Amino acid sequence: MELARPASSRRKLKDLLHQSGNRLCADCNAPDPKWASANIGVFICLKCCGVHRSLGTHISKVLSVTLDDWSEDEIDAMIEVGGNVSANSIYEAYIPEGYTKPGPDAGHEQRSKFIRSKYELQEFLKPSLRIVSGKSSLQSSSAKSSFMDSFKSTSSSQRMEGMVEFIGMLKVKVIKGTNLAIRDIKSSDPYVVLSLGQQTVQTTIIRSNLNPVWNEEYMLSVPEHYGQIKLKVFDHDTFSADDIMGEADIDLQSLITSAMAFGDAGMFGDMQIGKWLKSDDNALIEDSTVNIVDGKVKQMMSLKLQDVESGELDLELEWIPLEQ
Repeated sequence: MELARPASSRRKLKDLLHQSGNRLCADCNAPDPKWASANIGVFICLKCCGVHRSLGTHISKVLSVTLDDWSEDEIDAMIEVGGNVSANSIYEAYIPEGYTKPGPDAGHEQRSKFIRSKYELQEFLKPSLRIVSGKSSLQSSSAKSSFMDSFKSTSSSQRMEGMVEFIGMLKVKVIKGTNLAIRDIKSSDPYVVLSLGQQTVQTTIIRSNLNPVWNEEYMLSVPEHYGQIKLKVFDHDTFSADDIMGEADIDLQSLITSAMAFGDAGMFGDMQIGKWLKSDDNALIEDSTVNIVDGKVKQMMSLKLQDVESGELDLELEWIPLEQ
């Protein structure tokens, strides 16, 4: 059983957030940031958070200050960096004269170009320094050159993905699996992988359990031209490739269309506002309704895993608009 995060550690993170230099987004100065890049060591707003996610976790690992669980190491790394002022003194040390940072109301293209220049290409960094996992370390000029070349080799198709306009966030709660397929001798070691565009998240592995309970939440940025969430269940194998245990596609249209039509869900009481209908063309076990619950837009669903002998999965989706 996983131990609860010590209150003192969470308090340290919130104390750091409340320092004067951290009350504005590190990249655009929007007030009251509620997100952070744990490995870079900065607090950021929701709009900049979407760009950070598109960089990949090898550059920026984005976590919600209030919604996500943080490890002790991640909190310690944030504290060691010291927050936005300390990080920006390194990452923005060589901003060209006359260059203007994006403001809170900047468009996505300007915001994305600045953040990529700042963190991915490290164009404004002190020549003798670079940041590794949120901590500063001295590097030789040749090492820095190699580091820069590795980012510049990124394919143009990957870069274009980062230029997508995000319209909101999606909180996905993987609740449980039922009667999953056997892939070992008598059981399986299941885990779930969710993908939306270039973003992929994975649950923990639950050992020897065909009816696993996860109750784990993950955040995904939703692009303007969103597609379906691709869901796959795997059996973890130590000495061979992981076996597939079924898959399903999740249509987001009913949730997002309904949420946007109603706008500020906090203005309404609990009510049903939409529905994704069960059909032969989807994995739904029964119709999935979209509801306003306590001022939030949520959708519960039960899915029958496809291309497998057995298995069901229960999920909950929650729409989080950019303004929130």
